[in-house]
Parts: sequence; structure tokens; C-alpha cells
Amino acid sequence: MNLVIHPAVELDRLDVLRHAAPGATFVNAATADEAEEAMPGAHAFLGKITPGMLARADRLRWVQAFTASLEHYIFPALVDHPCVLTNTRGLFGDVIADQVMGYVLCFARNLHVYARRQLEHRFEPEGGSEARVTFAAGPGVVNAMDRATIFLPGAAMGIVGMGGIGCEIARRARAFGMAVRGVDRHPDRVERPEGVERIDGLDGLPDLLGWSDFAVIAAPHTPETERLFDARMLGFLRHGSYLINVGRGAIVVLDDLVAALRGGMLAGAALDVYEVEPLPADHPLWDFPSVILTPHTAGYSPAIAGRHLALLAENVGRFVRGEDLLNRVDKTLWF
Repeated sequence: MNLVIHPAVELDRLDVLRHAAPGATFVNAATADEAEEAMPGAHAFLGKITPGMLARADRLRWVQAFTASLEHYIFPALVDHPCVLTNTRGLFGDVIADQVMGYVLCFARNLHVYARRQLEHRFEPEGGSEARVTFAAGPGVVNAMDRATIFLPGAAMGIVGMGGIGCEIARRARAFGMAVRGVDRHPDRVERPEGVERIDGLDGLPDLLGWSDFAVIAAPHTPETERLFDARMLGFLRHGSYLINVGRGAIVVLDDLVAALRGGMLAGAALDVYEVEPLPADHPLWDFPSVILTPHTAGYSPAIAGRHLALLAENVGRFVRGEDLLNRVDKTLWF
């Protein structure tokens, strides 16, 4: 059994893969040319395959991507090739869900506002000095501070994409007492997390957005989701709601989001991914006080490297034993 790896992995990681497939031959190719030369006779490829590499493959049965997202990986010849493609989805759910709840807590408690005011040496509650005043309870009379904060057990979260990441986000939101609903391309295949009210198909997206205080995009970039959140779709959000995108940047049309924010069509947004990365320094999103921007770091965690290697080793072992592979991809759908 011959397996080609490119880009090359560290020697300690290579040893783990070799241990998972005793007797298999590994070519840990440092360059693309070296990988191409090794493709004739290769049964499997791990890493970033190119059209040139695929063209020289005559026995290839399996390709393992090192990434979960595949929008920059898939090409027509790979879609048409009979090989099985697998990815690394399932490694990031809890990590990314933590970041989403970080955004939610910032918006709910105005932490993003106070972080900026700290730099300005301003000791000022959101809403101004009147926000500290508590009025006597009575019909139609509220604590002024309530206008500047969000009580999460009374808030609703709608999640777009109920895969591993979306379900983990749902579990955390439910732990905070939030009402949760979702939409997914295959709602019948989702094991609904406890407490989630419903999961509808994508045709239910407009209703979900109109219901949500926090609308979270956790969907992959596919031909179906590219530029899905344009001016029309953003128009279904309520004026007081927040949009959070930890899916893929190509899903949200940033010019349309800027226009929606300027027009007061939503309260704010938190983005970890963008149409263009890095986000240009002169982009107007940087200047919105109601926007939180992070540099594509939602998946960062010291736990990921170990999970990544464990998944690769598991699939290598399954392949040489002739067993079903984890994370098989529908190449036409990119996930």
C-alpha cells in the first residue's frame, strides 16, 4: 500500500501514521514536484492534491484533505475522479462554539463597548449616566439599565448550519437558557440537541432570521451558500438582532452588511471570516462600534493538533484495513 503526503508532515507525526499502517510505504513529499513523481502507483494521498498530481495518479483510491473547508481544494478533475475524498470536519465544534458564545456575551453585556472605553479612560455605563438609575417598579416602567443589556434566558438564537459546529453552539446557547432553532440543508439527518425547538430546511431561513436575536452562520462554503447573505437575506433580520459569522467569509456579502448596519437594519455583527482576508485596513467595518472583528481565529486551540493527527491516523488505519473511512465528502457539494 503506497501513500503520498504533501505538504510534508513533521517526523513525529509521520511516525504516528506509520504506526497506524504497518507495512505501508509513505512518501513524505517536501515539494510539489516530489509529490507528482510519487503519484504513479500511489493508492492514497494525504494533504493538498493538485491537478498535476492527480493527472499522474493511476491507482488512487483515497484523498484525505488536511482541512475541513474545501472551497479552495476542490477542482473539476477531482470531482470527476472515482477516488473517495475525506476532510477533517468534526475537530472544531466545541472550540468555535466557545468563540460564538464569547461574541454573544460581549453583545449581551456590552463588553466590547467597555473594552474601548477602558482605552479612553471612560468610566461610563452604556446608555450614559441615566443607565445607572433604577426606577420604581410599575406598569410600563423599567430599569433603565435593562435597555443596555440583553437577558440571555429571554433571547433567541437561530443557527444556520446544524453540523458538528452548529450543534455545539446550540448546546452552549441552551446552557445559557436561550431559545434555539436551526436550519440545515439536511434537517432530517441532524440529531437535534436537547432543548433545540426545531430544525428546518433552508427554505425556513427567512423565518429563522426574523425570529432570532442572534443569527449565527455555521455553514460551510458551498455553491449553495456562496453570497447567501446578501441585501435581500439580511433584510429578514430584525432591527435589534445581531449577525455572527463563523462559517465562511464568502457566505456574507460585506458591502451589503455595511449598508444594513448603516441603515440600522440590525444592531450589530461579529465576524471571524471575510470575503477577502485579511480584511483591508480601510474597510468600513473596522469603524462600527457595534461590530466585533476577529482574524479567522475561532478554530484556534491547543487541542486541535492532537485531534487532527488522531483523525488522520484513524483514517489511514481504516484505509489499509479496507474499512469505511470517516468524514467522506460529497465532492459535488464540497462537504
